[in-house]
Amino acid sequence: MNDIRRSYLLLHLSVIFWSFTAILGGLITLSAIVLVWWRVFLTSGALLFWPGIIQQIKAIEKTDLKRYVIIGVLIALHWVSFYGSIKLANASVALITLSTTAFFTAIIEPILFKTKMDKIDIGMSLLVIPAMILTTYDFDSSMYLGFWIGLVSAILLALSAVLNRQRINLASSESITLIEMGSACLFLSICSPLLFVFGSHHDFLPTQLDFVYLLILALLCTILPFIMHLKALKHVSAFTTNLMFNLEPVYGIILAILILNEHKELTSLFYVGVILISVIVFAYPLLKRVRS
Repeated sequence: MNDIRRSYLLLHLSVIFWSFTAILGGLITLSAIVLVWWRVFLTSGALLFWPGIIQQIKAIEKTDLKRYVIIGVLIALHWVSFYGSIKLANASVALITLSTTAFFTAIIEPILFKTKMDKIDIGMSLLVIPAMILTTYDFDSSMYLGFWIGLVSAILLALSAVLNRQRINLASSESITLIEMGSACLFLSICSPLLFVFGSHHDFLPTQLDFVYLLILALLCTILPFIMHLKALKHVSAFTTNLMFNLEPVYGIILAILILNEHKELTSLFYVGVILISVIVFAYPLLKRVRS
């Protein structure tokens, strides 16, 4: 198996694992910012036991280290807005807004890399928009705030993926993950007192069941797919990875139907849009292969 095929396999496996994150977010009773704090705290804590990881981090240039810290903050904001979307709408809505990540990446990546925008990338991304319209056509008005926050989450995800792509070969995937998760944890620790300053009192300690879900979220749905994602980024573009992640809503929505019974809250047009997005995802690599 060559590097490109291995990268696609790693991407697909990471998407499967990440598909469970929205479901776990719906099951965990904590607020979005507290949930994300526990996620990054447990993730970074577990990675500290990775063999030789401290030495790997010490070998990273300070300039690159600062950039990984910035990316970690972006990831923290992405996850807070993502789980906020789940709490304000539902898991299916939060997942489907991630389908716009490829569109935002197609714009952000050429700007940061100073390259020409790819017509196929832009065209395939634009095709996602009608599908998105279908998914929101018969929305309950109470879900719109969650939808817009989900779009913010998609923009943050696109930006962090592109920035990671720029620095991916300068350190090991494991050390990058620890730096980014640790900086996300520190950032949220600094911000969390603001919840109480502005009168938003939330439970901080998880219940026993919440803690089990958090461990699954941190170990199986964060560390493992995050490292696989970073390894894949060494051989494929950020746009390709984010377009592949459009499958996450498909898998996640199926799980939401089976576990959370969310099909009762959504219309048939929503699922027509999901099918169209799936077709676009599978058609993209075929078009790229034909053109090359």
